[in-house]
Amino acid sequence: MFNSNEGTEFARNQARFGGTQNPYEPEVGSLPDGDRSAADDEYVNKTGTTIVGLTTDDGVVMASDMRASLGGRVVSNKDVQKVEEIQPNAALSMSGSVGGAQSFIRSLRAEANLYEARRGEYMNVNALATMASNLLRGGPFFRVVPILGGVDDDGGHVFSLDPSGSSLSDNYTAQGSGMPYALGVLEQEFSDDLSTDEAVQVAAQAIDSASERDTASGNGIHVTKITRENVEIIGHKDVDDVL
Repeated sequence: MFNSNEGTEFARNQARFGGTQNPYEPEVGSLPDGDRSAADDEYVNKTGTTIVGLTTDDGVVMASDMRASLGGRVVSNKDVQKVEEIQPNAALSMSGSVGGAQSFIRSLRAEANLYEARRGEYMNVNALATMASNLLRGGPFFRVVPILGGVDDDGGHVFSLDPSGSSLSDNYTAQGSGMPYALGVLEQEFSDDLSTDEAVQVAAQAIDSASERDTASGNGIHVTKITRENVEIIGHKDVDDVL
C-alpha cells in the first residue's frame, strides 16, 4: 500500500527524532513529582489539626483549632486560621501540610471566581466538591486533607475530601490528627434538628475534646457559620469562650 509519508520531509524529520514522537505535535509538560523523603517531614509545617463540620437547618457550622507544628513535635505557630472562604456561600477547612493547603485554597478559589465570572452565579456546592476533589487528585498539593462546607438551594452540605480525590458527603464529619476524639463527640451530640447555636456548641466540644488528647491540636478555635449569602469566621483564643 502506498504511504504518502515515505520519502517526504515529514518522514525524514520523524526518522531524525527517532520515530518516537511526531515533531509537529506540541510538547506536553509535566507537573513536579513532589518527591519527599520521610526525613523531610520533620521540617514541614503541618496543621496537625482538628477540623469539624456539621449541617443544620439554617446552614453549616465548621470549627478548627489554631495550632501548627513541625513534624508533629514542635509548635511552630499558635494563631493559624485553618478555614477560608471560597465563595460567599462556601468555605474550606484544612488539615495537613500548611504550604499545600495554602496553594490548594488559592487554586480552588480561582476556579470558583472563574465560574462566577463566566456564569454570573456561584458554583453549587456539589459541583464545588467535585472541582476540589479533581484538583486534589491531579494537582501538586502535598498532603492536604480538607473539609468543604457550603449552602445552596438544596440546603447545607459538608464534604470530606482526601489527597486521592475522594469526596464524601455527610451530615457531620471531622478530619486531622484529632479526628478520633472529635468524632466521638459528634457521634454522641449530633442530631438532625440542631440549631446553629447548638451546632456551634457541639463543634466547640469536639475541638475541646481533641485538644485535650491530641498534641498537634489546640491554642484556640475558629468558628465558621455558613449561610446561603454569607461566610462568617470568628476566632477565639480560648475554647471556653464558645462553650
